[in-house]
Amino acid sequence: MNKPKIVVTGGAGFIGTNLVRALNELGEDRIIIVDHLGDNPVKWKNLLSVKFLDYIDRDDFILYIQRGHFTEVEAIFHLGACSDTTVKDLDYLYRTNFHYAKQLALFALENNIRFIYASSAATYGDGSLGFSDDHDLIPQLKPLNPYGFSKQLFDFWAYTNGFLDKIVGLKYFNVFGEYEFHKGEMRSVALKAYEQIKQTGKVRLFKSYHPDYPDGGQLRDFIYVKDAVSATLFFLERPDINGIFNVGTGKAKSFKSLVLAIFSALNLSPQIEYIDMPEKLRGQYQYFTQADITKLRKAGYTTPMTELEVAIKNYVDFLEKNYSFYT
Repeated sequence: MNKPKIVVTGGAGFIGTNLVRALNELGEDRIIIVDHLGDNPVKWKNLLSVKFLDYIDRDDFILYIQRGHFTEVEAIFHLGACSDTTVKDLDYLYRTNFHYAKQLALFALENNIRFIYASSAATYGDGSLGFSDDHDLIPQLKPLNPYGFSKQLFDFWAYTNGFLDKIVGLKYFNVFGEYEFHKGEMRSVALKAYEQIKQTGKVRLFKSYHPDYPDGGQLRDFIYVKDAVSATLFFLERPDINGIFNVGTGKAKSFKSLVLAIFSALNLSPQIEYIDMPEKLRGQYQYFTQADITKLRKAGYTTPMTELEVAIKNYVDFLEKNYSFYT
């Protein structure tokens, strides 16, 4: 019987599914997928596209490691969390995103297991302190929502306990791409725009209320999920490289450029409608996010990020072939 080599929590999720697929392409299928499928009508379909040894519910997995199981695995990718930025239940977020992560990290550290976890660019809040992954800035960050706060809690815990020289935390920026159908309202702007075009022939974007940005000119660091996974796997075989790293392209692009790329990939003329932004969003809306990836590059990850137009073309081709099955 094959022994498991790698655990991927959130392995039926968006980045998790793509990570497992990438491991499969490298010839690795000795993988334990840990997740919670619940009543999501789509998420289970992601598991049909990957090869793995076993699937274990997230609550059962904690019981297993408390009993001393899985001490022989070589790596844990902890990508499982509540990523819904609209969740207000702080107790739930504490248990799911903070306490669970602490248990896994301590288990990995005690058993000399490589531990790579997903932090989030949401920890940067309104961006007024910039987007540097310098550890000394961690105590100063002020997330804007409970989700970002829960991710910040773990980063801060790892920082204050001196664990960041032993584990890797990755602050993913605006990731889009294959296998995100199950995410509901948290699916990417790219997928939402594709769906709007298919349903109505046009895309609706928020008007700008900032003099420095035109309508549709609000900027985000959109990163293709395959690039995010590639950067994640970079750390698997490099146990000497640890800490928190931004994972983005380092080049902010406008929402309009993203949408134009989708129209182009579909061979359609652009039809964009600019709509009023809700009043409650206007005072806290971020007009610019861009990962500072200097640290990632200095660590030795030199693979070029996929250009937005190329990534969108690849994603749209996938959607055209698979959308009906996964929805």
